[in-house]
Amino acid sequence: MNTEAVRAFVSVVEEGGFQDAALSLGVSQQAVSKRIASLEKSLDVVLFRRGPRRAELTVDGRVLLPHAKTLLAAVDRAVQSVRPGVRPLRVDVRGRRLAAADLLYDFHASHPDVQLDVVTLSDGEAAVSALRDGSIDAAFTYLQDPGALPPGIQHVHVYDEPLEVLVGPRHPLAHAKNIRMTDLATYRLWVPGIVPGTEWAAYYASLATAFDVEIDSTGPDFGVEHLLDVIADSRTVATFVGARTRIVWPARHELRRLRLIEPTPVYPWSFLWHDRAAGPALGRVRDHCTRMVHPPLPSVWSPVRRDG
Repeated sequence: MNTEAVRAFVSVVEEGGFQDAALSLGVSQQAVSKRIASLEKSLDVVLFRRGPRRAELTVDGRVLLPHAKTLLAAVDRAVQSVRPGVRPLRVDVRGRRLAAADLLYDFHASHPDVQLDVVTLSDGEAAVSALRDGSIDAAFTYLQDPGALPPGIQHVHVYDEPLEVLVGPRHPLAHAKNIRMTDLATYRLWVPGIVPGTEWAAYYASLATAFDVEIDSTGPDFGVEHLLDVIADSRTVATFVGARTRIVWPARHELRRLRLIEPTPVYPWSFLWHDRAAGPALGRVRDHCTRMVHPPLPSVWSPVRRDG
């Protein structure tokens, strides 16, 4: 069904005639007549009875009218959903369980008037590409090399997320309150699904080098649920998880989240945006995230050096 023909039909009804509809739509009266005729032909019905002063709806026209309005409203919403400057602010959080999503949720809870469209892209490279072509407005990521960003892409550091260790109830470290990276040297640190070339692959490589540990990324990677099943049953396997990463497991697993100290490895989240996407909504999200107060840590390790 031709939506322009449907729009002409609704306009004739609302404006009271073909001439006024033509003025409203910014087309000729002949164009309106052709669109209505095309719609009538495609539906095999007569929609109007033309009078000397106005067009009156037939029974079929009256039946069609509410459906036509619903259709046009849906089309308009679809257009608005992807039109930059009009659609909701589109932000990549990388994963809906990750800290970035939690940071954005904090913003939404205190600024419910700002319309958000939350997306999850595959990695930082995909996010930068989407920022450049305008398909997203902002993104959270670990930024390995700010100097490598293309022109127009801006960034600000927003959060150092403490890394934690997840173990099962039979693991020797299960009842420790705090542990150090050196305590993990004899255990299998399994992080399946690390994709070579991604920013989190670079992070784990830096972590392994800094603390002289081995991080096993071999498969099979059947997802988070399978990983939790393995850890719950193992005396030797552990994995890493961000402090603000949301993970829910069955009560029978009795998993433990252990804090790392002296130093605490942190995952450095940055907020990225493109110059052309600057606007009130984007600025509010950025300012909220940079003003958030996070608990200070006495000693941290990060692959990103920040002096001062």
